[in-house]
Amino acid sequence: MSEISERVARVLDDPEHWPDDPKEAVALQRRMADRVREEPLDVDSVRLVAGLDVSYAKDNTALSAAAVVMDIRTMEVVESATISSEPSFPYISGLFGFRESPPVLEALGRLKVTPDVYLCDGFGLAHPRRFGVACHLGVLLDLPVVGSAKSVLYGKHSVPGNERGSWTPMVAGRSEVVPDSRALAERGSEVIGRVLRTREGVKPVYVSVGHRVDLEGATELVLRMSPKYRVPEPVRHADRLCGEHRKAVLAEKEAREAGPAGDR
Repeated sequence: MSEISERVARVLDDPEHWPDDPKEAVALQRRMADRVREEPLDVDSVRLVAGLDVSYAKDNTALSAAAVVMDIRTMEVVESATISSEPSFPYISGLFGFRESPPVLEALGRLKVTPDVYLCDGFGLAHPRRFGVACHLGVLLDLPVVGSAKSVLYGKHSVPGNERGSWTPMVAGRSEVVPDSRALAERGSEVIGRVLRTREGVKPVYVSVGHRVDLEGATELVLRMSPKYRVPEPVRHADRLCGEHRKAVLAEKEAREAGPAGDR
């Protein structure tokens, strides 16, 4: 059993991590947020990056998760894992960590290699309670996790320049575009993430600290892992893989329910 598999098994087996009641989940988020740590991330020392994603639809219970490990130097896929499951927590904005973390953890538990950093399609500190899914996974596993989301959940921000690598800070507050978020940050507003342009003239992504990384290092990692497309390569691969897996599982289920051709 790999190091990550052992950690995953311990986390999934502890019922205190997985409340059924949304109010209890909110209270647990607030308690666990105090455990989030920011540490310098030396991107030059990183070799293996795991991209994590979940695929499901609001009107369907089928859910798939994927973990794709890539070599940061060659951009080649080293290993991947997918799982399918039924969600154990309702679809509630701000509490996706309780719905998405269990299947993501199961996928991680199937890996034989141990990544250096984990890149999550979701938020970390850029969350109303400073505990998005990237923080959730990071604290549970006590491993370096970066949040890289495609849309905004929480935070004021201005629009970065059009060139690749441009960014503006996200500061605490309800989600909105403001004239100058750098000025807000300089006046002491809490910085919770960055709006990063990974491709010239294309919509930015939203980077935030999950656990055991810093915002500067997280930004650099996301930019390095996005050489061609808007979304970082490990997350892009995980998104495609878990989407394909969910469709395959649904097709297999429909085929079983339909029965042999002669029975119809």
